[in-house]
Amino acid sequence: MREIEVVRVVSGLKRAELRRWVAAGWVAPQRRDGEPRYRQIDVARLQMIVQIRRDMRIAEESMPLVLSLVDQVYGLRNELRRLAEAVGAQPETVRRAITEHRRRSE
Repeated sequence: MREIEVVRVVSGLKRAELRRWVAAGWVAPQRRDGEPRYRQIDVARLQMIVQIRRDMRIAEESMPLVLSLVDQVYGLRNELRRLAEAVGAQPETVRRAITEHRRRSE
């Protein structure tokens, strides 16, 4: 998706903001023919940034910290999903032992 399309799709996003946020590394579009091209994940991230800034009134200077925390949570969710898949692939006795261990440690 081209820059002009992103500005139309992401409600409340201004072109100057988009360029500033790309320069700051908040979103990293791919480059094709010298132009930035935005994927769906980039558009979703931009929508999230606009929403966080609007709804929570987070200043632009604070956004790097907020985005870092969001990225960490996303990474941890992916790790947890992979761990759950690995546990699910184990024999029943192993899954039961893991479940029992969790219950004892709560």
